[in-house]
Amino acid sequence: MWLIDSSIGRKLIMSISGVFLVLFLIFHSVMNITVTFSPETYNWICGILGANWYAIVGTLVIAGGFVVHILYATYLTLLNRKARGRKRYAVTGKQEGVSWSSQNMYVLGIVIVGFLIMHLYQFWYKMQFAELTGIHTGAFDPHDGAAYVTDLFGNWIYCVIYIVWLTALWLHLTHGVWSSLHTIGLNNKTWMPRVKVIGNIISTIVILMFMAVPVYFLFTNLICG
Repeated sequence: MWLIDSSIGRKLIMSISGVFLVLFLIFHSVMNITVTFSPETYNWICGILGANWYAIVGTLVIAGGFVVHILYATYLTLLNRKARGRKRYAVTGKQEGVSWSSQNMYVLGIVIVGFLIMHLYQFWYKMQFAELTGIHTGAFDPHDGAAYVTDLFGNWIYCVIYIVWLTALWLHLTHGVWSSLHTIGLNNKTWMPRVKVIGNIISTIVILMFMAVPVYFLFTNLICG
């Protein structure tokens, strides 16, 4: 099959799944930041995305996108390592014009997946899963997500952990967004510099919105505590 056997096809799948996930991150970041200025709005959004059939379908689609992206990233990494063979040990210095993030996308991906598992346990398992099953998996009302977020990020350690995680995600996105757009077709000399700038801007805005939540609670706790 062309999408699997061709290197361009494999990169295309990575790109499409990556763009899909970026769109999800944009929505998720907008949703999350509402908790800093309107807990009621945050709980309202959580209610819409709770124990509803369309939310369940959406969750499965998103999960499928993540699985495809991760599996193909692993597959491409193994193929690249096999193709390079012993040559990969011959170059130890940084290649000119190649960013650190582009050389370590898979490592960054592993870090992101590790924290993602923790994130799913803390939020999806204790909120949407609790609503779907009726089983309370945490010492709080799963319908009051804003109160749970406030309590979780009341611990400065979690705030720092999420900030570190989001930094890794930013590094991953700054290369991933423009690389995806490049593969899709925006790769001529005129558009390439613009695509890189657009990718960096989108990635930075998304991460800043995500990061606003732990930073907000970190400073709130420091000032009020």
